[in-house]
Amino acid sequence: MSPIKTRGLRIVTYNIHKGFSQFNRRMMVHELREQLRLLDADIVFLQEVQGEHSLHAERIDNWPELPQYDFLAADVWQATAYARNVAYDHGHHGNAILSRFPIGHSFNQDVTHLRFERRGLLHCRIDVPEWPTPVHCVCVHLSLFARSRRRQMDALATYLESAAVEDSPLIIAGDFNDWRNEADAWLAQRLGLVEIFGDAGAAGVPVRSFPAKRPVLRLDRIYVRGFSVKQAQVYCGNPWSRISDHAALSAQLAISAGKAA
Repeated sequence: MSPIKTRGLRIVTYNIHKGFSQFNRRMMVHELREQLRLLDADIVFLQEVQGEHSLHAERIDNWPELPQYDFLAADVWQATAYARNVAYDHGHHGNAILSRFPIGHSFNQDVTHLRFERRGLLHCRIDVPEWPTPVHCVCVHLSLFARSRRRQMDALATYLESAAVEDSPLIIAGDFNDWRNEADAWLAQRLGLVEIFGDAGAAGVPVRSFPAKRPVLRLDRIYVRGFSVKQAQVYCGNPWSRISDHAALSAQLAISAGKAA
């Protein structure tokens, strides 16, 4: 068995708050890059990624010249995909996926329900060397409103039922804004997914991830299909709470025996 099959995949999801600390007090994208690299992830799911902001570029001395997704990925993650969801006169932001492995396909599914709250779901098909089938990865940032979230989860499930072959390896990660824990009924059951902290023995209850200093709300998630969960961890408190208002989540995954054949 190859080394990649033996160790599986390490993944991380993080709402990076456009590279600023809570309440936008400090630009933290350089510290963010250092901390992300310490996690040694194969695939990173990022929300609220600043693709461009001309005013910040003019006013902040150490604002990166590259878009945030390229700045964070440089020299570590060879492939990136970015989906612009919210555009304004001075820039735009959205979701991004960083990968050590080739991204064979990417697509941004527009699931905007309320015109003042633009939302998209970034789907990538990632080719892991020596694995027989690609891994489908979806980075999500759902609505603040329950009715809109339900519509978005239904739209995602409908899309993936045709875009991802049944039982193919699938990872959905991001900021669900789902403090009512409705995603299991609206999304996970339809697609045969498990929530990583539930699969690790927490009775199906997602971990608290917001605010990062002392989390009380269960907003951020990682759902998987075709993998077993070897380890799951939440990164909150210092230094993470200085970087973003959300905690980061990580998981060590092993592909199911039938998928690795």
